[in-house]
This record gives sequence, structure tokens and C-alpha cells, in this order.
Amino acid sequence: MMRVAVCDDEKRIREEIAGRIRESLPDCEIDVYGSGKELLKALRERTFDLLLLDIDMPEISGLELASQIMSGTERPLIVFVTSHDELVYDSLQLHPFGFVRKSHLDDELTRVLRDAAEEVCARDRHFCFHTSSGDVRLKTEDILYFESDGNYIKVKTVDAEYRFRETMQVLENTLVQDGFVRVHKGFLVNQEAVKIINSDMIILTDNSEIPLGRSYQENARRTLMRSMLR
Repeated sequence: MMRVAVCDDEKRIREEIAGRIRESLPDCEIDVYGSGKELLKALRERTFDLLLLDIDMPEISGLELASQIMSGTERPLIVFVTSHDELVYDSLQLHPFGFVRKSHLDDELTRVLRDAAEEVCARDRHFCFHTSSGDVRLKTEDILYFESDGNYIKVKTVDAEYRFRETMQVLENTLVQDGFVRVHKGFLVNQEAVKIINSDMIILTDNSEIPLGRSYQENARRTLMRSMLR
């Protein structure tokens, strides 16, 4: 069951959004909050798959709220809802999943909910491999990158590193549909973990620095930018 939270200081808007969510995703669980403080308090006790946040709220704006949430261990999908189109650009640094304009709820909300449901489903995917210590099963969303190490592959998560026997080409063919991008002959990165793209380097959310190979640069940059602006 998909868990969704709606946070907007206007009661009419948050109730309208919640109603439209029920129509599009009848099996999901929905909570509504009238302020960022209320949502932050709720997040101490529960988690959500998707947050729809009004950008322009008193006390704690949607941007400030998203920044606090994304600095924690949980990484829900965040969709900003706004009546001020110019604020959309201010939110790009937070890499939101999407945007919904209050004046276009009919078409934009339905589309972003469909995409979010697909993404939440994809996040349940796992990658399994065998190491000298035994079999390992990781959520693909927890993997930051794979690195070639001779005849072996090193897989890096925020908390651990593993090593198993495989080729980078086979790995790329296996995981390209799960959002992994070849950025160098020796590196395959999770596009959701990318924070900064430089001319010859990619910086991930854990501040790892991954080289951007010349022969992979054009395709990798195009794919990663599309993901960052989504």
C-alpha cells in the first residue's frame, strides 16, 4: 500500500488534493497536514512513500520542509504543489520528483501520481549477488554505484561495500532498466544518487567523486540531467 502525505495550509486545497488522490489511487493511505510542523512531528513516528508539499506556507515553507526531510535517512518522493510558477526554479536544487500547479490540478496531479506509483513500485526492486561470505540481497535504491575491480565488481552503499565476481558490461545490461547509468568504463552509478555533474566528475549524495569518462560523457550527462530535472 502506497502511503501519501499532503501538506498545505489551505484546507480547501489539501482536501481537494486528497480527494483526487483517492480517485487516482484508491488503495493508497492518505494523511493530510495543515503545516510543516505537523508533518515533521508525524514523520517522527511514521514514514511516507510520497509527500505533496505546498511551496508557499507560513512558518516553514515547502522548500525548507523538503530540505529537512531529505537530510534524514528516509527519502520519500517529493512533489511540490504551488500557485506561484516562479518558485519552481528555486526548488530544483532539492531534486523533487515533480511539480503540480494548483491551477492545473486536473491534468498534472493525475500524471504525477501515476508516475509516483510506478517509481514506488520500482523502489521495491532488489539486486542479488554472491560473495565469498555468502549471498547478499540489496534494495537497488540503496546502491550508490558499482566499480570495476579487475575480474570483480565492488558495490557501494552508504553503509557498506561488497565485492563479487562479474563483468561491468553484464551488470550494465542487467541494471540499465533500474536507473543505473554507465559514466565511465569502470563505474556504473545510480542516477538517483547523483548530486552534482561537473565537466569530468560526478559527485554523489554521500560526496563520493566518480570520474566521468569522455566516451560516456554525452549519454551519461543527458540521462542524468533528465533524471535530476524530473
